[in-house]
Amino acid sequence: MLRELSVQNLALIEDVRVELYAGFCAWTGETGAGKSLLLGAIGLLLGERGSAELIRAGQDELRVTGRFDLSRPEQKQAAEEMLQTTLEDDELILTRRLGRSGRSSALVNEAPVSVATLRKLGEMLVDVHGQRESYSLLQPAYQLELLDAFGKLAEVRMAYSKAADTVRGLRQRHKQLVANRLTRQRELALLRFERDELVAANLVTGEFANIHREREKLLNAQELARFNAGAAARLDDDEGSVMEVLAKLLREAQTWGRLDKEIEAVAKRLEALKPEIQDIAQTCRDLSESFEADPERLNAVERRLQMLKKLEAKYAKPHEELIHYRDTLGAQEQSLQRQEDDLAGIDSALAKSLEELMAAAAILSKARVKVAKKLAAEAQKHLVDLGMANAKLEAQLDSVPLGADDVPASGLDHLELMLTANPGEPARPLRKVASGGEMSRTMLAIKTVLAAHDPVRTLVVFDEIDANVGGRLGDVLGQKLALLGQSHQVLCVTHLPQVASYAAKQWTIRKTSTAKRTSTTIAPLTTDAARVEELALMLRGDAKTETTTKEASEMLKASQKLAKR
Repeated sequence: MLRELSVQNLALIEDVRVELYAGFCAWTGETGAGKSLLLGAIGLLLGERGSAELIRAGQDELRVTGRFDLSRPEQKQAAEEMLQTTLEDDELILTRRLGRSGRSSALVNEAPVSVATLRKLGEMLVDVHGQRESYSLLQPAYQLELLDAFGKLAEVRMAYSKAADTVRGLRQRHKQLVANRLTRQRELALLRFERDELVAANLVTGEFANIHREREKLLNAQELARFNAGAAARLDDDEGSVMEVLAKLLREAQTWGRLDKEIEAVAKRLEALKPEIQDIAQTCRDLSESFEADPERLNAVERRLQMLKKLEAKYAKPHEELIHYRDTLGAQEQSLQRQEDDLAGIDSALAKSLEELMAAAAILSKARVKVAKKLAAEAQKHLVDLGMANAKLEAQLDSVPLGADDVPASGLDHLELMLTANPGEPARPLRKVASGGEMSRTMLAIKTVLAAHDPVRTLVVFDEIDANVGGRLGDVLGQKLALLGQSHQVLCVTHLPQVASYAAKQWTIRKTSTAKRTSTTIAPLTTDAARVEELALMLRGDAKTETTTKEASEMLKASQKLAKR
């Protein structure tokens, strides 16, 4: 609900602050006092277009601030989703500024937002009926929401919604698969080529280092054979070899070892060296014979090495990573092939889901037809009470074709509230009804029927609802507004004392003038005496008499008594 409204520099309004309450709130005052300006301020707060011409003369900026109480969890959740933030408390402070240059700005809880966001919040919080556009009830999508709530069709609608989500998901998946098909097929072809190439290469862990060493050995076979033959000769075969020198040293050590134990130990150690040196010499002889030039093997090794280097360069991966990459290609191919298989099988799944969607939509549509007739019939009764006995209200449901790229979230129905205001006139969509009074009264009738089924939008603003209405009908209007006020905050601008007398709270709007300026003020009528005085003025104007005052007093007492039932 709207707790507080503050307006600065809006035409005749210099600085007005009004604190509002729950229930039926009435704004009264003489014609031209500025009631429409205050409603216009609410419109600006809800995202309506503004003009620099609205700014009070001599000022550079107008400002409107509204403090809304989000007492219902549904409201707070909806607001948090729109603002994409978490609200610390159950309150929203909306601010709209309009500068002389025409520049407009909007704030929510002191944070800048777009005017479009402000408009969305306004549509969620408030219904305005009268000279201005209705922010919700005239929208077919919202009418469907209320129709489903009124008919307790939540379970049926949920079944449709789940089917719609499935179709939407399958269509999106199908679209993605089709869009990526050419790329996927190219990737598959490339993967298969790479897999075949790397498998044919028969890569082995450690091979690159091993074959590189083999190449070096083949390139240096003659030098290696020469080295080993020379080593064997120097160790044992040639004159003056290591073995010959060692034998001489050993004989001398054995001779002198008879005289000294330590030299004897040296002799033993020299003796132990003989078999090791002989073994090394034999190994070198064998190696010298094993190293020989092999041009064919060298060519084979060179070709293998070049092939491995080309693969490394081609894939920009070293040998060991190439082996790992080769081992992942099978899984990648399977994944891409699965997508191809999904595309082949998704058509049947989509066809089945579409059948389920159409069945759910048909059930929902059938239920809505019954509920729509009931809604129209109940609203029709209230229209009779509101002086529109010759009017006829119909809830027209038309089928909406299922688009190729869109699945409506609310079902395959379009709801249009049609009003025939007078006999002989054609039925027109309610949103195109020209008369503000007829519009407002029809909205009141519908709101009264749907009062218990509109958990989010809690503030309802009525303007012109008493247009061309007499006192008797004004009494009925007041009763219905009071009834609606039991579940909603209702703000109504009225010229009829019969309507105002039913309000839980009442304010008077006045225009005051001095030699220099004219200003609009709004003041709460906090006592019964003040309300009686205002009602008497509404009855007879400045010509009110003691009888008029008594009539106003009796009217207020009777209205308050009926409103409390």
